[in-house]
Amino acid sequence: MKTPVAGCIEVRSDIRVREFVLGWYYPARKMWIFGWKGPSGFSACSTAEQVTQGIDGTGLTAIVTGASSGLGAETTRILALRAVHVIMAVRNMDAGRNAKEEILKEIPNAKIDVMELDLSSMGSVRKFASDYTELGLPLNILINNAGVMASPFMLSQDNIELQFATNHLGHFLLTNLLLETMKKTAHESKKEGRIVNLASEGHRFTYHEGIRFDKINDETGYNTLFAYGQSKLANILHANELARRLKEEGVEITANSLHPGAIVTNLLRHHGFINAIANVLGKYVLKNVHQGAATQCYVALHPQVEGVSGEYFMDSNKAKPSTHAKDVELAKKLWDFSVDLTNQK
Repeated sequence: MKTPVAGCIEVRSDIRVREFVLGWYYPARKMWIFGWKGPSGFSACSTAEQVTQGIDGTGLTAIVTGASSGLGAETTRILALRAVHVIMAVRNMDAGRNAKEEILKEIPNAKIDVMELDLSSMGSVRKFASDYTELGLPLNILINNAGVMASPFMLSQDNIELQFATNHLGHFLLTNLLLETMKKTAHESKKEGRIVNLASEGHRFTYHEGIRFDKINDETGYNTLFAYGQSKLANILHANELARRLKEEGVEITANSLHPGAIVTNLLRHHGFINAIANVLGKYVLKNVHQGAATQCYVALHPQVEGVSGEYFMDSNKAKPSTHAKDVELAKKLWDFSVDLTNQK
């Protein structure tokens, strides 16, 4: 199936639709019609099919969170296309089953299962992990893809600010609960396990202290976009600290984070004005989902990434995150903070 190429033209410097659009939705680097290829041989224009071309995922099992639409659905399609057994972890089971049926129309032999997971609920995360463990399935790849963006101040079912709870804590808990299964799979299969955290260049736009440990639930100082940036920074710090711990243990599992690119999805539904402009301009300056899913598929499957851990990727190439994102002590503090919040001690 050939996918259309969108975006990949220069974002004009005179576009002024709030600092958010310039800072987040349009990346600081410019996308050109031909696309600049990095050391990997891929660029912002590369699609998920292109970066996984020729890769055989037979025998691999992956979980993709938020797999019922957008990047999650496209990632599921590509992994299934490469013969990976994919478990779609979704909040809306009907949407998940519909997405699965659409993929099966194109790939009749695809091996796909749908399981319920609400990342904003620790109870749901624990139930998913328990149910998965009881199935006795292996786990080679965990793609922490799901997320919410720039939502008004709300608390999760566990009384934690929703973006931090969903984007970071839910995935943190899920990863920890599935880690023993991944270790067992890596040991028995002699194949490297891979954990992939979907972060964002939005991690650069967070509160000045990076993570507001003492003000996670502070509604008075809440900023929708900074709170999103905080949660995405947490995704990178989580991957970095996890990579450090796995290396210390000598476990054959890598952990990396990435920015998928500026993509029109339904994440900005809480900001109608910006979302409307993004949708109008999107076909000219933003990636489509086929390009947007490329980096996470690349990090999850490509041989070039074997043994690479604790790195941040963009456009299927290594990239440099913010100073906060490289702070080892901040990553350790976040880990301990997250363990406390998820009651794992």
